Amino acid sequence: MKLEITCTRAEANHKQLQNCMSIIEEMEGSFQKTTKLLAITGSDVRLKILFLLHMENELCPCDLADILKMSVPAVSQHIRKIKDAGIITSRRDGQTLYYSLNKDETNILNTIFKSIELQRKIA
Repeated sequence: MKLEITCTRAEANHKQLQNCMSIIEEMEGSFQKTTKLLAITGSDVRLKILFLLHMENELCPCDLADILKMSVPAVSQHIRKIKDAGIITSRRDGQTLYYSLNKDETNILNTIFKSIELQRKIA
């Protein structure tokens, strides 16, 4: 049984439609930025890495690998995707790279992390 959805409005509110289209166009960059961020956080490993960087401010791949019980190469692949998306930055200390959250990307992430922390407290 196929359900067909039809629109039953008598007349479109052109002012409302134009206003909505204008807002969507103005916010296109924000939508793209948020979509990129949500795509990256769609992996539980990458979300855990971001959460750990949020908690600790900065960590090296070896620290992340130990905490997540993963190999350094596996963690590094996830870090590369996060870094390519511009969500984290790195600094070198000798031969060790340390990663931290890009401060420009933390607003949405902070909301996500607060939600995760709240769920932990409830459980």
